[in-house]
This record gives sequence, C-alpha cells and structure tokens, in this order.
Amino acid sequence: MILIVDFGSQTAHLIGRRLRQIGVVIQYCDPEDVLHAIKATKPKGIILSGGPNDISHDTSLSIDKQVLSLEIPVLGICYGWQLIAFLLGGSVKHSKKEYGPEEIIFDTQTGIFSFPEKKFSVIMSHGDTVTKLPKEFIAVGHTKQVAYAAIFNEKTNIFGVQFHPEADHTKHGMILLKNFAVDVCKEKLNPLELNPKTIIQSIGETVGNKKVICAVSGGVDSTVAAFLIGKSVGKQLIPVYVDSGLMRPETDIRVKYIFTKLIAANLIIVDAQKRFMNALKGITDPEIKRKTIGKLYIDIFQEQAIKYKEVAFLGQGTIYSDVIESKGSKHASHIKSHHNVGGLPKNMKLTLLEPLRNFYKDEVREIGKIAGLPEDIVNQQPFPGPGFAVRIRGEVTPDRLSQVKIADSIVLEEMKSAKLYDNVFQCFAVMSGAYSTAVKGDARVFGEVIAIRAYESEDIMTSRWAHIPYDTLGIMSSRIVNEVPGISRVVYDITTKPPATMEWE
Repeated sequence: MILIVDFGSQTAHLIGRRLRQIGVVIQYCDPEDVLHAIKATKPKGIILSGGPNDISHDTSLSIDKQVLSLEIPVLGICYGWQLIAFLLGGSVKHSKKEYGPEEIIFDTQTGIFSFPEKKFSVIMSHGDTVTKLPKEFIAVGHTKQVAYAAIFNEKTNIFGVQFHPEADHTKHGMILLKNFAVDVCKEKLNPLELNPKTIIQSIGETVGNKKVICAVSGGVDSTVAAFLIGKSVGKQLIPVYVDSGLMRPETDIRVKYIFTKLIAANLIIVDAQKRFMNALKGITDPEIKRKTIGKLYIDIFQEQAIKYKEVAFLGQGTIYSDVIESKGSKHASHIKSHHNVGGLPKNMKLTLLEPLRNFYKDEVREIGKIAGLPEDIVNQQPFPGPGFAVRIRGEVTPDRLSQVKIADSIVLEEMKSAKLYDNVFQCFAVMSGAYSTAVKGDARVFGEVIAIRAYESEDIMTSRWAHIPYDTLGIMSSRIVNEVPGISRVVYDITTKPPATMEWE
C-alpha cells in the first residue's frame, strides 16, 4: 500500500487514480495525521501531493520531519517536493510562475527517472521553486525556469518532482509513478477493474425499499448514474428532467428517448424556464449564478418528491472533477461551486445518492459501456449542469441566451462538417461579456465578442486546446458574425488547463 498525503492539490485524488490503474492499493491522509496513518497502515511508500499553499507562510501545511527519516521511500510532487527541500535544509523561493505544459530535459536517466526519451512535455502549476538542494540530493531534470525539476537522494530513497506526473498531459507520468511503486516500493500489482455490478449492489443496499428522485439531463454522467440506479432498484427510480431553458436544443427529445427506449422509467419533465430566467435576473457573479441554479434545481426536485410516497433520495450524476473543484478535500482550494456540489442548499430534505462521485469522466464512460449503454450515449460531449448560464459572462438575458444558442449550434455544425467533433472532448461558444466595434453594412456596430473553446482531455483534470484548422475557424467566425445578431467579432481560446478551467465560469 502507498500512502498519499493530500495537501489540497486539484490532482491529489488523480495520483491515487493513476496508481489504482496500474494495480496499487492506496490510502489518503491529511498532513496533520500522517504519523498516525503510517503507524496504522505501514505503507511501502509515501507520496506528498501538490497543494495551493505557499511554503514560506507560518500557516503553511507541513508534516512531521520524522516522516523523512523512517526509511520509507517518499516521492514529493510540486508542493510536496518543495516541502521536502524546506524541511531538509534546502531553499524555496518565489519564482516565475509556470502554469501548463513545459518541456523537461533529463540530464541523467536513472532509477525512477528512466524514460524512453530525454526531453518531453510535462504539466506545471506552481509559483514557488526550490533554489537550493538539501545535502546529498542530486538533480537530474530541469526546465527553462526550474533547475531542480526532478531530483533524488539515493541513500534515503527520497524523490522530488516539480511537475505533475499524475496529469494526463504529462508524457511518461505513468512510467514515473510505476517505477516508484514497483522498483522502489516493491509493490505487487493487482489491476483494478471497473465493475458496475458492485456499484449496483451498493445502491440497492443503500436505498432499500425507498424511492429515488434522479436528476437527469441527457448527459453522460446523469444518464449513467440513473441507468445504474434503475438496474438496482427498478420502478423505485423516478427520473426528473427539469427544462430550465438553459440546455442545448432538443435535449428534451434526447431525454425522452433515453428514459423510454433505453431505460423503462416513469420520466417526469418539469417546465421551469420562466422560473430560471426570473431567478437569474440581475445576477452577474459566477458563484452566485451557480448557487442560484443549484438551489432552484433542488427546490424543484423536492417539490416533485412530495408528490410521491417513500421518496428519500436524490440521485445525481456527480463525478470527482465536480467534487474537487468545489473544494472536495480538506485542504483543497475552492475553484468554482458546481451546481450539484457547492451549489447545494444546506437544508436539503432528500439524502444524496451519487454512485459516480469517486470516478473520473473516462471511468464513467467505461462503466456505462460495461453496464450496457450504447456508444452514442456514453461518448457524447459533456454539457454543464447549469447549461448556457455559465457560458454567458455576466447576466443571463433572453437575448444573450438566444445568441449563445445560435453560436453554439454553428460551432457544433461546423465541427461535425469538418469531421472534427469526435476528436475533441468539448467544443462550444461563449458570450464573453467584452464588446468591440465592428462595421456592418457601412454602419458602426458596437457588439459583443463571442469566444470559441475546443479542447482535448481524458478526465477533465487537465486539457490542451484543440488545433482546429484555420479554414474551419474562419467558417465559424464568418457564420457567427453574420447569423448571430449583435455580435462584432469572434476569438478562439487557446488556453490549456491548467491554468484555465474548462468553462469560462
């Protein structure tokens, strides 16, 4: 077993996911509990995760220095490496920030740092850097900005990396983690298989003879969750689609198909378009917007639950990326309140049932396939629960909602026409909230700027922007400024994650 000390990194849980993929048993603990956890679990190795903290502050998270002298192999990642250096007499200082992909160069290929190539791309996300190594540590890898991007101490089996090997877009990251687990920690691998049957059984044990109101949107996560719940409790499942007016056109048709043809259930559709538009009136702050939407959804679900006897649970398609961005672990930073996590009111009367809460998007897709859902359902592009509300920067008005829907349809049509739709994780249009001057019919127009975002990802935790051909972008831009009223120009978002999140809000 390998113990992962969680300092609040957005990707701390991803470290464990990667290790589970290769067959390593893991356990998490908070830094203040690490000595107790070591005594209780007797791990073969310890990984110190990254985190949002700054080493130099008095309130910075730390561990008992004794951990580094227990003759247990230790791998520090990002903040974890900086902490190792700090505790052992090195220096850590503010540096030029690195967010996103950087090229690392390995001067020496040795031990866990044995890779098929000397140079490759890694994901960085830090503002501090180790500037002086502790005694007996050797540097083997560097980037343009970071001299000590990969280091080790051969005597103590302590390793450090400034980059994130757990991130999907770090090339050879899995090799590094496997080398640490197998070659250094001597772990025996027993790959974990995704098993819908165990999830279905767990749902049945939790629900008993009660009924479940299940929030459905036609998307991947809610459909897989509802499918598993339905497999477990049958007619005790009551799927509810709330037509907020914020979803893509024809979502109601898709939902009807799923919950009549694929899943035999008593589907309820609630027309709540006016309620959502009234609730969002005058709101411009993204966090208030998300929480307003989350509360209204819950109000509607609880209103529906009253109509049925023995409804005790609210089923949701919450997945782990929703949880961690909504401050899902003790020391994590709050990024945004997902409407189904951080946007939930405290006075809920229903108990949450979230069978996919600990899984990532690619795992959810695989679970859905194994459970029997068709490819076109599990492989569809995800769409945010708050819908177009989080793709409209600022206030959601009827006019701006209409504009973004037309622009979004154009983006999807042209991506499909160019046979690029299946090559990206998501593609969509955003009402940017920025305005610029344009000339239309020889007249001055001061209109809003629309942004196009398209990116590639596996698990939503990291991404890189999609290299869409200029011709396709040109067609999108031309159509948007001509077909969408009040639009002055179109820009293309070429930001990776990190630092950017997938959605603009």
